[in-house]
Amino acid sequence: MAYDLEEQEQLDEFKAWWKKNGNMVINLALAALVTYSAWQGYHYFQNKKAVEASVIYQNLVVTDLTKTAEIKAQSAKLMENFSGTPYAGRAAVFAAKANFAANDNKSAKSQLEWAIKNAKESAVQAIASLQLASILYEEKNYDDASKVLAAITDKGYEGLKANLQGDILLAQGKQAEAKKAYTTALDNLDIQGKLHQYTQQKLESLGV
Repeated sequence: MAYDLEEQEQLDEFKAWWKKNGNMVINLALAALVTYSAWQGYHYFQNKKAVEASVIYQNLVVTDLTKTAEIKAQSAKLMENFSGTPYAGRAAVFAAKANFAANDNKSAKSQLEWAIKNAKESAVQAIASLQLASILYEEKNYDDASKVLAAITDKGYEGLKANLQGDILLAQGKQAEAKKAYTTALDNLDIQGKLHQYTQQKLESLGV
């Protein structure tokens, strides 16, 4: 195929440019391809892990709470191998529930602490914090229980947080502060719920 003079000049310029920059262009293209492939592979891997974790978790939550050894094994698998999924934090809370029912407060507290630190959902972190604070309250470790509650940031649990804080303050003999906490709880709890009614009764018993 014959080229006119202008086309030939352009072709020669391109050949010279390609000779100088061709390797760089190819390397950049390959790097982009590798990056894209890695990104696709990462998301495939993450989705695959999430599906695997979901199956394990679904089997876990239907396990009888008395089978603590089985629950411990399955929850540990999720916490160790699938910590990047939401199911790990949920599993830790479920395992803590089973251990608490078995009067193993030490293990329950350890799992709740793990959930507070590692759970991917703020709601799970809040639930774990409430449960841990409740255990500490029952153990009369009021200062640590209050610290755990203070760290809860999810506003959806403000009512439960304030209600338990009121119980802690009352147990410490701080009635005025307990009243304020119960009042805050009432402002944030479902007015039709039983806990709202119970909190109202506690507040009234303090002379309000």
